[in-house]
Amino acid sequence: MSLSAKLLASGTGWRVSDMVCTSGPRDPCYVEQHSAYSIALVTDGNFQYRTAQGSALMTPGSLLLGNEGACFECGHEHGRGDRCLAFHFSPEVLESVVAATPGTRQLALTAARLPPVPSVLAVLAGAQALRDQSGGAEEFRELALRVAGAVCTALNETPAEARRSPTPRDERRVAAALRRIEAQQEVRLSVDDLAAEAAVSPFHFLRIFEQVVGVTPGQYMLRTRLRRAAVRLRRSRDTIAAIALDCGFEDLSTFHRQFRHTIGLTPGAYRAQRAPLG
Repeated sequence: MSLSAKLLASGTGWRVSDMVCTSGPRDPCYVEQHSAYSIALVTDGNFQYRTAQGSALMTPGSLLLGNEGACFECGHEHGRGDRCLAFHFSPEVLESVVAATPGTRQLALTAARLPPVPSVLAVLAGAQALRDQSGGAEEFRELALRVAGAVCTALNETPAEARRSPTPRDERRVAAALRRIEAQQEVRLSVDDLAAEAAVSPFHFLRIFEQVVGVTPGQYMLRTRLRRAAVRLRRSRDTIAAIALDCGFEDLSTFHRQFRHTIGLTPGAYRAQRAPLG
């Protein structure tokens, strides 16, 4: 597997790495083992991930989850390459997070993947911005704890229905739609267009997309635009209006409303925060 890992920061019981994979459909899959509890934010590309908790198509904005000692396999059946921001935790560190998270009792990541749910969107946008800005060790440490807490909370709230494994045929159809969405991020693609390209009915496409990705096509496209906007708010001096238009929002008022509803802050307030944690 053509995988490179750049250590961004580390400390007692935790580390954060920038992982870049260049494997493609013709490259073999290898069984590997998680050396620590792992939470990896997918920022680019898509790939198949299989572990004891199930299998999932990993897409930009989703989180790969792995338990310490668990075997796993990754494959790129539908495209070449991906990039992830990976957080690794010792049992002691994750146990301290679990103990402080209301409603969470077990030291285990109970799913293979967490879809791009709103409750973790802000902290993940902050994570991506911090990676691209080469943040300091203390910033990464705070971020790692925030990511772990957000994931534990979201797993406790995510229904089992959202974790079902899709069929390989459905994965291929949705992967093709995801590639089109990524290539045309500023375009408002309709479900009818995506369903026609997948050669299925709009209703069937909606069902399989949500089963594969964890959210509906509309939710995925909106959250992708909001995540891109949140990252740009943290790492650029562009005006909020310019960012909104560049990220596919037709007007500033809609962008403000959607951003505040999902992130919990106005774009200006989010940009003004010093800590890049959302």
